[in-house]
Amino acid sequence: MTETTTQQNTETKTTATATPTTARPAGARSFGGPRGAGSSRGPSRGGAGAGRSGGAGARKGGPSSRGGRGGAGFERVRPEFDTKMIQIRRVTRVVSGGRRFAFSVAVVAGNRKGSVGVGIGKAADTAAAIEKATKNAKKKMIKVRLTSAMMIPHEVEAKEASARVMIMPAPGRGMVAGSSVRNVLELAGIKNVRAKILSGSKNKLNNARAAVKALGQIREKKPSRASVAK
Repeated sequence: MTETTTQQNTETKTTATATPTTARPAGARSFGGPRGAGSSRGPSRGGAGAGRSGGAGARKGGPSSRGGRGGAGFERVRPEFDTKMIQIRRVTRVVSGGRRFAFSVAVVAGNRKGSVGVGIGKAADTAAAIEKATKNAKKKMIKVRLTSAMMIPHEVEAKEASARVMIMPAPGRGMVAGSSVRNVLELAGIKNVRAKILSGSKNKLNNARAAVKALGQIREKKPSRASVAK
């Protein structure tokens, strides 16, 4: 019994000594065994500069990120003048080969600080027509003489083609106007005003032009009765 036990122990020690041990390089990932002080996934994923989410040049918060909350981003520049399209029509031109279609657009442009204008543009597509109309409106823009409270100082009236418009100051009433005349007054930045279309014309372009013509007649002070009588 003693000789058999001694022989078995000797064979076990010989087998253990003969089994080669493979050395694991430093920094290698281990997927087995308990997670202790020097094991597995912690050092390999959260090290300095290694890994997608923890490094200095990470996608989401680092200085090299393109967008997102942490990035610099781009600020959209607000245009100097606001525009409002009041009319769009499809027009036809008859030529020798047939008919050619185009678009006619009427636009009101203003900076809401006293400058306003009306322009029209024609082109084969709507985008080009709007661009032409905006340039034409800026070219024909006028500067309205307003009070410190952004109100007109006195009543004015003007006529354009068959459209006739009257504009009056209305303290404390806000803006009381309709059709394209309201668009002109809003883009001019006028407050507490009342407008009335005296004619039966429903042409928005003529009404807007009449409103701009009336605003161009405003003086800094209300004209006296003597000057009106003359």
